Amino acid sequence: MYRNVSCKIIEDHLVEGKPEPGNEVSIKIDQTLTQDATGTLVYMFLEAIGIEKVKTRLSVSYVDHNTLQTDSRSADSHRYLQTIASKLGVIFSKPGNGICHRIHLERFARPGWTLLGSDSHTPTAGAVGMLAIGAGGIDLAAVMSGEPYRMKMPEILGVRLTGRLAPWVSAKDVALSLLGEIGVKGGLGKILEYFGEGVNHLTVPERATIANMGTETGATSSVFPSDEETYRWLKMQGREEEWINLPTPERSEYDDIVEIDLSKLEPMIALPHSPGNVVKVSEVEGLEVQQVCIGSCTNSSYRDLAVAASILRGKKVHPNVDLTVSPGSRQVLRAIAKSGVLADLIAAGARILECACGPCIGMGQAPPAGSVSVRTFNRNFKGRSGTPDAKVYLVSPEVAAATALYGVITDPRRLGPPPKIKEPSMDIDDGLLLAPARDPSKVKVTRGPNIVPPPTFEPLPDSFEGEVLIKLGDDVSTDDILPAGADVLPLRSNIPAISKYVFARVAPRFAEKALRKGGGFIVGGENYGQGSSREHAALCPRYLGIRAVFAKSYARIHKRNLINFGIIPFTFDSPKAYELIDEGDMLKIDMLRERIRRGDDRIPVENVTSNSTFTVNLDLSERSREIILAGGLLNLLNKKYSQTKRRRM
Repeated sequence: MYRNVSCKIIEDHLVEGKPEPGNEVSIKIDQTLTQDATGTLVYMFLEAIGIEKVKTRLSVSYVDHNTLQTDSRSADSHRYLQTIASKLGVIFSKPGNGICHRIHLERFARPGWTLLGSDSHTPTAGAVGMLAIGAGGIDLAAVMSGEPYRMKMPEILGVRLTGRLAPWVSAKDVALSLLGEIGVKGGLGKILEYFGEGVNHLTVPERATIANMGTETGATSSVFPSDEETYRWLKMQGREEEWINLPTPERSEYDDIVEIDLSKLEPMIALPHSPGNVVKVSEVEGLEVQQVCIGSCTNSSYRDLAVAASILRGKKVHPNVDLTVSPGSRQVLRAIAKSGVLADLIAAGARILECACGPCIGMGQAPPAGSVSVRTFNRNFKGRSGTPDAKVYLVSPEVAAATALYGVITDPRRLGPPPKIKEPSMDIDDGLLLAPARDPSKVKVTRGPNIVPPPTFEPLPDSFEGEVLIKLGDDVSTDDILPAGADVLPLRSNIPAISKYVFARVAPRFAEKALRKGGGFIVGGENYGQGSSREHAALCPRYLGIRAVFAKSYARIHKRNLINFGIIPFTFDSPKAYELIDEGDMLKIDMLRERIRRGDDRIPVENVTSNSTFTVNLDLSERSREIILAGGLLNLLNKKYSQTKRRRM
């Protein structure tokens, strides 16, 4: 008998390695998902490698991030994605079909299977007992080429849920409570696995909200058991034949356990500017609000929108509040249209947006300057909304709707008896999911002028010297490194153009400085690179000549992205070493290639400016060292598959 659900899935997919925490393991990946903000690079990598057809059991390309077509660039990316997906054997989800995580949960997620996605919130699919992991696009390209996915075996953190949620308390409050307890780094190197009798009282959409927000703890993934509720969900989607019983073992074993009594929770809220800055809603009640946004991949299910509509039914949104609603998928949109939920929201004064990520990634609906925006989203990093000085708060749909009604942050428990939501039967319509071509040879891949092949990089030199171009503090996010938003997202398939925006919000002239200096180094604090999976936050600095980052610690996906593009992620061996480096210092590293080749894990660095030396740690697996020496993963894949192509000839 398996010791927990996560380990069983890993063991069933194990290709190489011993699945014990800290060991490197390789696992087979069944499914992949890409989205348009990261997907163009994935498919350009596949073209560069020379792959003619993907090797996964199922791959889906979604368009949900970059849907504002203010000029031809976004439309060009969509045409490229549609045609290349058809040629390579990938299902294509058209713009307007919905958010990747919501659609994948509805139509493709399977208990006991593995999923790798080029989006950090891919673990949403863990709601049905799937091991779903977010990764950078080059990792997706490798897996879609037939490679196993290599990772350091995570610890399994058991999250025991007891009791059941009180009225007006929802799954978002569970996720926020966990974040408040373990913080934005508490899940690093771990899989969060939920178990206990409290799980029985959560629907799959509620589990999806919790699994989605697990990403904000730094966790590798979040996993629920597959049980009767999972079967009910799959049956509602017409996929009950895909169900398997994957229960939590009676004598389950975890590396550590956190306990949450659902019955003792109350409405929670994350204050600016971190998902981990969590307090009770009752502690900040009465704060005036200018904008409320309901939706995103975290809270856009039928139930989420229906509970908001019930609160607003027969009433009007406060005159000082702008309310937006983003359904998670076309399936959800059709359901709220048929049930009357949509009419209630419109009558109350809500602005209905398309089924897409939208304001969650700064694509429209930027709040007023200096305002307060209350959102049901998963991230509230400074500036992510599109307004640098806006204050963004994260809440449940119940809190959001009550706040929209009264114009101030409001505890929904003041509203009386809670609404009873009955989920209707869903209309299954896969018309916007396009199957790949039967004859790929007849597909012509369409490339607009904004589709620019990714750059290639040289192998690691024997030694290098450079300037510290920027010194940063703790919890620097990928939004800080390379922002999203309407100005930047259309450039995701054009590295030379988008690289001009590296650190644009932090140091507007950074890109110009890096090019003028011929590259250099970045210094950061704890949890460097937290947030999204966007590999552009590693690829673009590499394009600007960055060869290494020195930080106290790294977010999981970003560290891997740095390695994959040949940037060395050094870690300070003491807080003092961080303090002794200043922006503008010249650093020199000798015999680096030789040290990495022989497996050294401590590297001396000379600070030429201060005439001193300090030591940094280099925590790299054998495979990661190979990637760094080659100058990046794409170089290794090119070498392997070019040899394969020559053998075919």
